[in-house]
Amino acid sequence: MSLSGHQPIDHKEFYRKLRKIATPIGFQSLMMASVAAGDALMLGQVTQNEMTAVSLATQVQFVQNMFLMSVTAAGGILGAQYWGKGDRETVRCLFNRMLRWCGVISLIFFAACEFCPELLMNLFSHDPVILEIGSGYLRIAGWSYLLNGISQCYLTAMKVSDHVGPCAWISSSAVVSNILLNAIFIFGLLGAPAMNARGAALATTLARSIELALCLIVSSGKTYLRPAWHRFFERQKLLAKDFRRQCFPLLGSGLLWGVGFTSYTAIIGHMGTEAAAANAVAAVVRDLICCVCNGVGTAAGIMVGNELGAGRLEKGKAYGIKLKNISFVIGIGSMAVVLALTPLVTRMVILSEEAAGYLTGMMIIMAVYMIGRCVNTITINGVLDGGGDTVFDLYSLAVTMWGIAIPLALLGAFVFGWPVLVVYACTCLDEVGKIPWVMVRFRKYRWVQDLTRKKEEGDGSL
Repeated sequence: MSLSGHQPIDHKEFYRKLRKIATPIGFQSLMMASVAAGDALMLGQVTQNEMTAVSLATQVQFVQNMFLMSVTAAGGILGAQYWGKGDRETVRCLFNRMLRWCGVISLIFFAACEFCPELLMNLFSHDPVILEIGSGYLRIAGWSYLLNGISQCYLTAMKVSDHVGPCAWISSSAVVSNILLNAIFIFGLLGAPAMNARGAALATTLARSIELALCLIVSSGKTYLRPAWHRFFERQKLLAKDFRRQCFPLLGSGLLWGVGFTSYTAIIGHMGTEAAAANAVAAVVRDLICCVCNGVGTAAGIMVGNELGAGRLEKGKAYGIKLKNISFVIGIGSMAVVLALTPLVTRMVILSEEAAGYLTGMMIIMAVYMIGRCVNTITINGVLDGGGDTVFDLYSLAVTMWGIAIPLALLGAFVFGWPVLVVYACTCLDEVGKIPWVMVRFRKYRWVQDLTRKKEEGDGSL
């Protein structure tokens, strides 16, 4: 089959599909980021230390999410292609596999938070006050980490099986519950005790319980995918091989990115509480603005994957090219939004004069960073991953993040004594610096491939 990439696409159909998938997922991403924003704003009204400690403690969940996302992304890549092919049973088997892997990951992180929270907090700060607050948060929030893995498997199954709307509704309901419960337990409303950071942890745990309950209830409907419990521990060699082929590069890149991003937070955190507080607020703004590219990136993976799995390689390639172009538009728009919000954000939280100055500078630097973040999220995590080209992200992170950005930030912070904003700028180099490399990889079109197998290939093992 020719893959010229010049096949015209039905723009009306393309944008209808994009809106249908990206809008609820983008809204879901916004709502999830709103939890961190709510924590920062509410705890910022209590004390700067409470806000900073929770921001650092939640980096543990951030790392856990890297593991979970690797597993669910692998299931989503294969699931989207098999769903496009019409093979529902194989998607159910992928659901089983995701649940097994995510269950083990969640147990490990739960145990770490319950039995050695102080050790985890020591990775991010040596301030005794921050350590005490953060450890108390993790002991309660650890229960939510136990539930999170199961919920993410159900939500991924909904996304790839044309139930994006209910998926977003479930996550959004959990987020609204989290924000309301935050207010109740942080400030002691409605007769509840004022628990500050521990209240935020309790709110998170209760909200995750609500999310999992909604997943189980909604998935009981006739048109929804459910785990094939009678085949839960069944070995399927070819499917397992295909899953590992997608998951391991994603896990490698997820760990590189997750640990690297957490290292950025740790480096800034060790430059003082003022820098850590400003970085905590900047991170919340970044996550809120990224909801658009997150939604389009997820939609890109599903749309491209559906077409490639159905054997329509030309159309899948054309969709990928269109989505790559859209990523630049979203990146520039996100930069403009960050710059416009900077004066407002600096007035919304209680910060010292020094921390407020750091925050203004970080927002300006982050505005440029947003271009790279949006382009890479949609192009790499959406289009390339949708076609199974998951290895590239691993290579690019190893070079740009671990070979350039992290060493520069470490040297600047602990050897050369660079100013906080210069070190922060170093932590933003990786996303912007790899754009040319991403475009070269994209144009090789290695991602234009059908990853599905025929049933007879595995003698019915699929």
